[in-house]
Amino acid sequence: MSQPVVPFENVAEMLEQLGGIDPRRIRSWPPPGKATEKDVLALLDRENRLYELVDGILVEKVMGLKESALAMHLGRLLGNFVEEHDLGIVAGADGTLRLLSRLIRIPDIAFISWRQLPGRVYPSAPVPDLFPDLAVAVLSEGNTKAEMARKLKEYFLAGTHLVWFVAPDARTVTAYTSPDESALLTEADTLDGGNVLPGFRLAVARLFDRVPRTSAGRSKTGSAAGRRPKRGGRRRNSP
Repeated sequence: MSQPVVPFENVAEMLEQLGGIDPRRIRSWPPPGKATEKDVLALLDRENRLYELVDGILVEKVMGLKESALAMHLGRLLGNFVEEHDLGIVAGADGTLRLLSRLIRIPDIAFISWRQLPGRVYPSAPVPDLFPDLAVAVLSEGNTKAEMARKLKEYFLAGTHLVWFVAPDARTVTAYTSPDESALLTEADTLDGGNVLPGFRLAVARLFDRVPRTSAGRSKTGSAAGRRPKRGGRRRNSP
């Protein structure tokens, strides 16, 4: 039986490939490069811990209380809109998706339209072959710019049409319509669903109204970190 190809030569190369993440997020067994989807499910069942699968490497998904609560808040608003207009389903931060071969990602929020779900029923597979029409990531201190840039490219390669990077410390949302096309929204702006969720609108200030302000006012992650345009303005940028 053939063994999975290990796509790196050493640990430094592996970490660079994953976007310079904290090595403590990488599971040492099964050996990096040889993990499978079965390992993702086994760890969830045995240890109740979430891992994404990237090139045969198990990368732990971690989220603080603030980020989790913010994701739940936004997910509830999205879910209400999606249900009201009968558009599809909204999954939370433990919804595993097989985006590509040997690539399992877990968006903090995923909207999946009915056109991906024949019969309009939830998928029965624990890791379905689906992509989020809208993927949302709530950035935390453990994320790196390079890690998020890689995720961004993977989502659009898989078929995603819209990605939101929510930065709680900077109190901004960066809305991507491609890996190279984005708009930076501040609390003076309104977030909308574009062509993916037409009619959905949310004041960014409302999204962050329960998030305490930080003294630094900066985020260590995402291209929008700490940079705020003039009131009501937008900025195009890359991840």
